[in-house]
Amino acid sequence: MVGSPRDRTSQPEQASPRRGFAAIVPLGRFFAVGHRDALMLFGTTVLLVGVGLIMVLSASAVEEQAASGDPFNRVMRQAVFAALGLPMMLIASRAPITFWKRWAWPAILVGIGLQLLVFVPGIGFGYGGNQNWIQIGDFTLQPSEFVKLALIVWIASILAPRIGELGHLRRLMMPVVPIAGAAIGLVLLGKDLGTVLIMVLIVFACAFFAGARLWHLLVGGLLMTIVAILVAMTSSSRVSRITSFLQGCDSSDYAGTCWQVYQGMFALANGGIFGVGLGNSHAKWNWLPEADSDYIFAIIGEELGLIGCAVVLGIFVILAITLARILRRAEDPFARIVTGGVLVWVVGQAFVNIAVVLGLLPVLGVPLPLISAGGSSLLAVLIALGVVMSFTRSRPSAAQVAARSRATTAHQSVRGTRGR
Repeated sequence: MVGSPRDRTSQPEQASPRRGFAAIVPLGRFFAVGHRDALMLFGTTVLLVGVGLIMVLSASAVEEQAASGDPFNRVMRQAVFAALGLPMMLIASRAPITFWKRWAWPAILVGIGLQLLVFVPGIGFGYGGNQNWIQIGDFTLQPSEFVKLALIVWIASILAPRIGELGHLRRLMMPVVPIAGAAIGLVLLGKDLGTVLIMVLIVFACAFFAGARLWHLLVGGLLMTIVAILVAMTSSSRVSRITSFLQGCDSSDYAGTCWQVYQGMFALANGGIFGVGLGNSHAKWNWLPEADSDYIFAIIGEELGLIGCAVVLGIFVILAITLARILRRAEDPFARIVTGGVLVWVVGQAFVNIAVVLGLLPVLGVPLPLISAGGSSLLAVLIALGVVMSFTRSRPSAAQVAARSRATTAHQSVRGTRGR
């Protein structure tokens, strides 16, 4: 039983239980979400992660049963990353904005260093024609996912102090273009064109939200389009995918480049409006390649139908609106640039993934954020959203603003009464 202040003063030995309780309270506050926008962001994120775990289990169970005899193998790995990522998201949300500014340079240098490791024999390895992973023992990592976050924070730290000077092209390009170009170039060297596309979008988004001139961005976008076309021409696989997309698939290429595209369309068509039921997909029985990662939206469409797809899209829309609210209310230019970069990264990548599945874009090989299988992508996105959540703590909540307004009004009223 806790005594009165007088009892605690006269009996100091009883203060130890009180100190123990006080140590528990900050721990609870440490994991508290806080601001309404942060709460909405956290809720939608957890919902998407939950949907992802369910769909990864459904999409991968058949192949995992055939490969290892354990249908839960892949989803358990994904669950481990989710169990690590959600606390890391909350930890990141508690960091002050000065922390991210201070560690921006070390983050981008470490990210580039990790990306270099993908080319080291015995450590780096490739998959699906892309050299974009590292493995140390049983631990595998895709460094480019973390380079995206490091790139956003670093660009924001460079451009935020230059707000108002970015009308000059040189102030915009130096040193953003050399460092960002090196990071993107290393990923491009590993032939991961889909990730390169997302990283380029991130760079342009950060420049846009920093206040760069629109014609500078348009010229840069034109140059990057030319470079992308030239790079795509160096790979016969990419040329065939782009040609099939532009000219349409025919029966002669059914078992080749168009196989994945056709099977994804068949899965969506088979689902109809209400779907065939969770776990009842036919495409996941070794018909649809990358069913649990790049094409998981097709499995969602087959099992949960148009209604399930609409629900997933709706959650992403809520996520985008929440990020836009945080972006609009950000007072610090650094917070505004980072939030804009994360918004374009997560929502833009979701749009690209879904557009590929629907046949609106050629096959690019980018995962659906927070839903597709892939531990590196899940961890990186969760930490990035935690960084955005941390910015909501640097500004007063609506209740605090209202309280300050009432206090100011009362003070002015008192001063007016005294004046009379």
